[in-house]
Amino acid sequence: MSKRQNHREEVFVKILEAAEIEFGLKGYNGASLQHIAERAGLPKPNIIYYFQSKANLYKQVLDQTLMGWNDLFDKATIDDDPAAVLDSFIRVKLKQSFEKGVASRLFAMEVIGGALHVGDYLKEELQPWFKSRVALLQSWMDAGKMRQCDPASVIYMIWATTQHYADFEAQVLALSGIESLGDEDLHRIGDTVSGIILAGCGLSLPTIN
Repeated sequence: MSKRQNHREEVFVKILEAAEIEFGLKGYNGASLQHIAERAGLPKPNIIYYFQSKANLYKQVLDQTLMGWNDLFDKATIDDDPAAVLDSFIRVKLKQSFEKGVASRLFAMEVIGGALHVGDYLKEELQPWFKSRVALLQSWMDAGKMRQCDPASVIYMIWATTQHYADFEAQVLALSGIESLGDEDLHRIGDTVSGIILAGCGLSLPTIN
């Protein structure tokens, strides 16, 4: 990769990081390209050059947020152990909530506001993925690998519980009397959340060798 390409990529990433924070703090309507440029330490014309408009930049930030959220669950098949897959999925989602809270809150605000900018994504990309994962859970149930229950609700429960630690971070920290969540919290919360959800599915926490 040439120095010019490296520079372009660095600027692109810097703008996306600044935009994620600005949109996360102020929402789409409250954020401005000027403030995003100031946060990124770049001239406003640079933002327009790379992203053309605030709407396009916002969509790029959301797209980046959504990438990787459900990757682990993508690869699971009927031959896999549901306890191992769901436990890993829950812990990865929790880790993402701890490390990428701004991104999670941004997505939550977008959906609460009517999903005006991610409506196509929800219908065209997330819905087919969701249906395939519901079918996978049902296949595990039909094979006797886990208790019969509503598979859609299992996925919603995992999303809601893990993303709570990002979307309601201020409340979690205030009630816990701490300034941030660390690795020990991640392990403890992961054991509790995964243990409860797996137990509801008739599963046990995987043993670590």
